[in-house]
Amino acid sequence: MVRTLLLPLATLLLPTHTSATSDALPEGGSREPKQLPDLIRLKRDGSHLTEAEIRSFVHAVVDGSAQDVQIGAMLMAIQLQGMDLEETSALTRALAESGQQLEWPKAWHQQLVDKHSTGGVGDKVSLVLAPALAACGCKVPMISGRGLGHTGGTLDKLESIPGFNVIQSPEQMLLLLEQVGCCIVSQSEKLVPADGILYAARDVTATVDSVPLITASILSKKAVEGLSALVVDVKFGGAAVFPDQEQARELARTLVGVGEGLGLRVAAALTAMDNPLGRSVGHTLEVEEALLCLDGAGPPDLRDLVTRLGGVLLWLSGQAETQDQGATRVAAALDDRSALGRFERMLMAQGVNPGLARALCSGSPTQRRQLLPRARKQEELRAPSDGTVERILALPLALVLHELGAGRSRAGQQLKLGVGAELLVDVGQRLCRGTPWLRVHLDGPALSCPQRRALQGALVLSDLEPFTAPSPFTELVLPLMSVQP
Repeated sequence: MVRTLLLPLATLLLPTHTSATSDALPEGGSREPKQLPDLIRLKRDGSHLTEAEIRSFVHAVVDGSAQDVQIGAMLMAIQLQGMDLEETSALTRALAESGQQLEWPKAWHQQLVDKHSTGGVGDKVSLVLAPALAACGCKVPMISGRGLGHTGGTLDKLESIPGFNVIQSPEQMLLLLEQVGCCIVSQSEKLVPADGILYAARDVTATVDSVPLITASILSKKAVEGLSALVVDVKFGGAAVFPDQEQARELARTLVGVGEGLGLRVAAALTAMDNPLGRSVGHTLEVEEALLCLDGAGPPDLRDLVTRLGGVLLWLSGQAETQDQGATRVAAALDDRSALGRFERMLMAQGVNPGLARALCSGSPTQRRQLLPRARKQEELRAPSDGTVERILALPLALVLHELGAGRSRAGQQLKLGVGAELLVDVGQRLCRGTPWLRVHLDGPALSCPQRRALQGALVLSDLEPFTAPSPFTELVLPLMSVQP
């Protein structure tokens, strides 16, 4: 059963664990201007940073006067000391205002919607949902990110399609929304450049799981979009940034609260991330699976999450009377292939050769695989005993793929786009010993013994009777003031 929390705004304004120190603000709420090392020390020691101090730090990030070590030090100070809602809101505004603000025709306002995910294993929802929403009459100016830690990034997946260009100017984005109805782009020197720098630094400084940094990163990209509604997919579980559901709920509340302060109508959906989403993990493999879903097929858990999140957005923006009605419209866009048509148009509009775009969207799964980067070899793993698949642990699977080149250990590292894994079984399925359950796509040496052990440990078998896996969608967090469009 999905829980829906309707939170009065006052409950969202509780500060985090930032503590008072000898650097507490004097009466009047301001301090003398400080150099960057002083700001790092203030936050390291638990002080509340003023909006001017936060803007000073962000300005130094953008103009290059902040050294990499200083950026990393500030991120770690925020990770350890936290930020209250006021600081988080100030950081979000400063990041959003570090680049150009997007402007759209006023007639579009109610149509402008977007979705963001905190990152999961096998999470290719954005690739499906953006064109599906466009097919439902929405405008979706999606500013996405790259992989963080063991989780995959939407931009990296799209760049596995030869020619796809994630760098688009605001003027090009306007044209894309006019012609296609959706686009998926990255930050740039014009769009939220400060977050682009901090995002890459977080990936390699163990500061991925900071509530204020996650909140500011997500909402700064969305604040420049002029949205009518936003849904954030907040993952929890063994392979999520936050394993504990209560931690994920804290992030959801912070996102909703800060969004409210920025004038954004935000919903946060808590979704389970213990098992991979869908059956494919890895850049090109996830593109192929997204195409299956756009074809009206694909794994049930992926389709379920796409339609539910889309239904929330259509309802929250006033384009559907209920969430269920919105979900039905999104499902119809998948089944009649109108969403697939929007995806094809988006590929062409963002640089993919028209012939390749048509072949990807009209070809069979086997034909599609020939058109995308492929790993040089494959290895299969087999079930060690009889049993029912109780779980497939996403985290060890993602960590091994990261080692094999699917993820980054340093900023700017080149990815092996063909590396990935295909699940050959479903959670709840009964297996016999020796049944192939995982196919790994490799672009280097064979799997090592530790890697094989880690992957085999991801398959959890039990004596349970076969069952249908539950939906990953478990809870929806909304501020009371944002329920009615």
